Amino acid sequence: MLLPNGIRHLPGYLDRPAQEALVGAIRAVVTEAPLFTPVMPGTGKEMSVRITNCGPLGWVTDKQRGYRYQGAHPLTGKPWPAMPSQLLDLWSDIAGYEKSPEACLVNFYADDARMGLHQDRDEQDFAAPVVSISLGNTCLFRVGGLSRNDRTLSFKLSSGDIVVLGGEGRLCFHGVDRIYPATSTLLKNGGRINLTLRRVN
Repeated sequence: MLLPNGIRHLPGYLDRPAQEALVGAIRAVVTEAPLFTPVMPGTGKEMSVRITNCGPLGWVTDKQRGYRYQGAHPLTGKPWPAMPSQLLDLWSDIAGYEKSPEACLVNFYADDARMGLHQDRDEQDFAAPVVSISLGNTCLFRVGGLSRNDRTLSFKLSSGDIVVLGGEGRLCFHGVDRIYPATSTLLKNGGRINLTLRRVN
């Protein structure tokens, strides 16, 4: 499978103990910064994922102000929790970028959740890659080109897999077409967690 230039798939990068440790760290994040359901700008339509963040900045969206990064949880008003050390270590091992990530978006996918094709372009620094970590049930990931109408290809992401969108592939359209239920025992109630590390400024 030939991925677009700049996109890397690292299957099985995290072994089971590393996955379990990361889930524990993310549970602590969610305790401090509860998951919430984001809505689309303009329409106010709810997304099918629930989200939270950790790090100095967090990605949010609402009907009134749209997609943006901010320093506090929109419901609690508290600053986002610190980014777990495991994520900072992964970034330094994989990203090939000297500055630290400023945001980790936590997406929780129930088994019926999806994510339409989109670009990650709310950041100012496109020289930094986006590092995406899969935990829990397998998903069907789709990636295209720099235009929404470009040809796409799909492949499965399993628990412990990492995808890096960098270089020419940094602004490629991508999305999640489906979740495969009961394909992992990592999360006791099922579903999938996706962690997306980003440099914003």
